[in-house]
Amino acid sequence: MISNSVFKNTVLFSVLLMVSCGSSLKKIDEKENKKEAVAENTTSEIQTGADNYKAYLPLLKDKKIGIVTNQTGILSNKTHLVDFLLEQKINLQKIFAPEHGFRGTADAGEHVVDGKDAKTGLPIISLYGDNKKPKAEQLTGIDILIFDLQDVGARFYTYISSLHYIMEACAENNIQLIILDRPNPNGAFVDGPILEKEFTSFIGMHPIPTLHGMTIGEYGQMINGEKWLKNGILCNLKVIPCLNYKREMVYSLPVKPSPNLPNDQAINLYASLCLFEGTNVSSGRGTEKQFQIYGSPFLPKSGFNFTPISNFGSKDPMNKGLLCYGEDLTAIPKVTQLELKWLIKAYNETSDKSKFFTPFFTKLAGTKKLQQQIETGVSETDIRKSWEKGLKDFKEMRKKYLIY
Repeated sequence: MISNSVFKNTVLFSVLLMVSCGSSLKKIDEKENKKEAVAENTTSEIQTGADNYKAYLPLLKDKKIGIVTNQTGILSNKTHLVDFLLEQKINLQKIFAPEHGFRGTADAGEHVVDGKDAKTGLPIISLYGDNKKPKAEQLTGIDILIFDLQDVGARFYTYISSLHYIMEACAENNIQLIILDRPNPNGAFVDGPILEKEFTSFIGMHPIPTLHGMTIGEYGQMINGEKWLKNGILCNLKVIPCLNYKREMVYSLPVKPSPNLPNDQAINLYASLCLFEGTNVSSGRGTEKQFQIYGSPFLPKSGFNFTPISNFGSKDPMNKGLLCYGEDLTAIPKVTQLELKWLIKAYNETSDKSKFFTPFFTKLAGTKKLQQQIETGVSETDIRKSWEKGLKDFKEMRKKYLIY
């Protein structure tokens, strides 16, 4: 047994040791907690520009505000930005809506008309169809325009084209533009052929690769910096950045960015499978697996088939009502580049190669060369090699505009 004196001395020594080490232990704990906090922030604590409201609300005070947004313009608590701004007593004047409309329900390419938001009563101006660029009279009385749309990082996804016209209209009418930035779910990838000037269209307005690897805020800075607006005019642009974000992070979108991108897999495969939109092969529109499957009636019979029908987001899909054979890619690992293997395979296996490509393919590719390479049997490896210089030059230019 331990004597009372020894026990007392042991207790006293333990207390003194705890007191003397307490501050050190506290410091260690604080360091560990900070490490854990940083680890959490790099994965699950991303705040979008919309969530970074302390950076932009003071700029809107006593100003008349217009907003370019759709169903993706939400805060982390699922509150729509329009509702949040009204709750903050911001003087919202009108809403400008891109392709698919304010609520994101219109088909790709569908003409969207002007209207009024049933919930707030605010007028809605369509920026798709005949009115891709806001007219001066539509901007009358607006001091600041806010831009908050979720992009997916592909050149032919038209939200960046809408951004171009918005910036141009703001520059011409002396209106400041504030972009509330959002992560790019394909932000770690820069790949594909560079758009050639003669193939400029609304699905490709600038000399960039298919996957540009930038957030929409960074992209806006590039449009300004490279003087891509008409006559080289500059937009009075401010980007409200995301917080705790790096482009290499996996980012899962809280809502569908458009009707035919229903989940993370579709968003990841979108750039690769969208090239099928310029062929006689379905990319899954008219099914529940848009941009996760492909097939056509002109490919060999296989263990996988589907029949496109009219549905939400696609009233008249490619090969509507026809049995299509192809591949199901819903369970494959995430891709980390622009994949050509499915396109090349489908071309090689189609029953009539002369009917495989449509004129739209060149617009999507941004060059005639890709179709020519596939038709003449150039290997995927050599096709990629032909992109190398363009991608290297683009990445060097891009450095100036990166935020993250």
